[in-house]
Amino acid sequence: MTEAVTSPDPLAEMERDKARAYNQGLTPLHPPQKSLIRLNIVILAAILIVAAIVVEFAIRNELPGIGGMIIGPVTAIMLFLIILLPGRIYRRWGYNMGDEQLRVLRGFMWRTDTIVPFNRIQHIDVAQGPFQRAFGLSTLIVHTAGTHNSIVTLPGLSTPDAEVMRDTIKGHIRQDMI
Repeated sequence: MTEAVTSPDPLAEMERDKARAYNQGLTPLHPPQKSLIRLNIVILAAILIVAAIVVEFAIRNELPGIGGMIIGPVTAIMLFLIILLPGRIYRRWGYNMGDEQLRVLRGFMWRTDTIVPFNRIQHIDVAQGPFQRAFGLSTLIVHTAGTHNSIVTLPGLSTPDAEVMRDTIKGHIRQDMI
């Protein structure tokens, strides 16, 4: 007798299936990027919660019955975002480095599919902020000719992967110049 296996959360499973179809054939970001996204949201949430506390204390004398009416909803929304958003944002990023181009696919609400031919690249950077360094992550920054979308960033790469990608692209640029 076989039992049907069901997902505990069918909506979450549908979202994962959509992300897999959307990112099919692409390399996902390095897994610690999800934790870095969560950390950034926690920092934003802390700032907003402190602002909500300040506002609530500032108006408590004028409206004495509102205890928790501002802090409560702001905290609930921030907790919801801290739990929900990082996974969704992480799943909506992917990249593919082919023989002649770099493709970067990103976007949770507004999706962007950027293809950068190697022969258009003028400059490449590998950058790390303090939080990225703590997670062993780097951002590949590609500068191209032109003005619109002339800078393409690919965050969430492990530092060795970002350096290898930079060197590979640099090799293609040198070949094009010869």
